[in-house]
Amino acid sequence: MYSIAGKTMLVTGGNRGMGKLFCEHGVAEGAKIIIWATNEQTMKETAEELTRRGGEVYTYKVDVSDRKDIEKAAENVLKEHGTVDILINNAGIVASAYFWEHTNDQIEKTMRINSEAMMYICRAFLPGMMEKREGRIVNMASAAGLMSNPKMSVYCASKWAVNGWSDSLRLELEQQGYYNICVTTVTPGYVDTGMFGGAKAPLMTPILKPEPFVQKVWESMKKGKIVVRSPWTVYLVVIMKGMLPIRLFDFIFGNIFGVYKSMEEFKGHK
Repeated sequence: MYSIAGKTMLVTGGNRGMGKLFCEHGVAEGAKIIIWATNEQTMKETAEELTRRGGEVYTYKVDVSDRKDIEKAAENVLKEHGTVDILINNAGIVASAYFWEHTNDQIEKTMRINSEAMMYICRAFLPGMMEKREGRIVNMASAAGLMSNPKMSVYCASKWAVNGWSDSLRLELEQQGYYNICVTTVTPGYVDTGMFGGAKAPLMTPILKPEPFVQKVWESMKKGKIVVRSPWTVYLVVIMKGMLPIRLFDFIFGNIFGVYKSMEEFKGHK
């Protein structure tokens, strides 16, 4: 089991939601916490709360949709804190609409934050892990990166990219003998953080509560598990998609499970 005590952990979007919960776990187990986010007020509040719990917490205002901002912040972190041992790529956004209703700016921003940013951030901190020959990388993908869904086309595209890149990175590291740098790809269904407010839970697919789900991801990360999929129906998607003809898959998951109508009343964050 990977020991967290004394490690440096960077969490994007660590100011609220699941990101904040990851930070709480890190503080509880003795890690130094670095939070990247755009909202300075919520970052400050989270840092103060974690500090009261005995945590060593540092915050950086970073727009992860901007590669230059990522590069500058990463340079500062490496200069001020050295190697990042644990990277939690958690930041993400969702814009729900039919594809033709998206603006080009929405498409660009979704792809930059949800997929490109993870690669740039990992590229900045991976060399330090490789030098130490150990580390943990958690990439928050989505069940939407495993199956198509109306009114989620661009979000699905961004998360398909994460799944492909993240697991390829795992294989590359293993191929080159970096077995103690573990990449965990996380593919949840809807999580009750407000990001998917109004989304309807498909049949037998409950909307996940953040606390137990983050606990599951945290323990999986420490064990070096390759994937975390939740709830169980996400595993069913992977199996059935490989076995069934597309139209039959559409009928089962669209008409019976109701996945294809799950975003019809989406509202997102208030």
